[in-house]
Amino acid sequence: MPSLLKNFLRNTSVIFFLLCVFGCQNDAPLGTKDNPVKLYFTPSVDADTISSNSREFIDFLEKETGLIFKTGIPTNYVAVVEAFGSKRADIGVMNSFGYLMANDKYGASAKLRVLRYGHDYYQGQILAHVDSNINTVSDLAGKKMAFVDPSSTSGYMFPLKMMKDAGIEPGNTTFANKHDNVVIMIYQKQVEAGATYYSAPSEDGTIRDARARVKVQFPDVEEKIKIVTTTGKIPNDPFVFRKDLSKEITDKFIAAVKKFIGTEKGKEIFKRIYSVEGVVDTTDADYDSLRSMVKAINLDTASLVK
Repeated sequence: MPSLLKNFLRNTSVIFFLLCVFGCQNDAPLGTKDNPVKLYFTPSVDADTISSNSREFIDFLEKETGLIFKTGIPTNYVAVVEAFGSKRADIGVMNSFGYLMANDKYGASAKLRVLRYGHDYYQGQILAHVDSNINTVSDLAGKKMAFVDPSSTSGYMFPLKMMKDAGIEPGNTTFANKHDNVVIMIYQKQVEAGATYYSAPSEDGTIRDARARVKVQFPDVEEKIKIVTTTGKIPNDPFVFRKDLSKEITDKFIAAVKKFIGTEKGKEIFKRIYSVEGVVDTTDADYDSLRSMVKAINLDTASLVK
């Protein structure tokens, strides 16, 4: 009995010690080595691309703010949303729809919105193979289509609303998970049409929509795939902040991000990560049009975010 009691006390002491260690880490001031500010990136591009290009950004943030940061790159946007609920994320660079979920479920707020090609918005587009005889939205009736995924505003929600408004139902549909995958499926005639993001061409006519992502692989993609129509404007991706994150940390982060993207090196890095060239201030109200669209298509958001 004494030996059993001795072992019990020893094991209990170890458990108590570990709890104290982790408890002390959690109680450390946010922004310190034991409790860094947790910055999450939504993986809209390859995680290695984000990771390899974000290190210099983090170094700049730490120097400018005096805070310690830790980055996270989950496998999907749902993980970023849920990270706000468990306080594993303090700040996140999110897709617009993911932000709606984080705001609705956990009270996270958008305070910055990214700029791409001089705009704080983007659009969706419906593409079709030139051999498909699809020239209008009405021609999509009964056709095989590829969408990106159910959470994609440009690659699913906005195009779907256009079709619903026109009373058009496609035939067999599939989710390709990435914008470039949709383009490839159309190019290879696995489907007749599909939906992706749209950005207007540059001044010299160079395409900047989703087809540009596969132009190296398929140099004639512009000749093989045409744009049927484009959607209305969608507010660009926001920088999102946890509900009870202090104003001091929030303000320091915002000032540092603006300063970083204001440098040539900062612009170059953010272009590589998210094709971002700048940021502007934003508020939750800027995403009301997206909320209205989600309601209009009767999207079951609860099935997307558990």
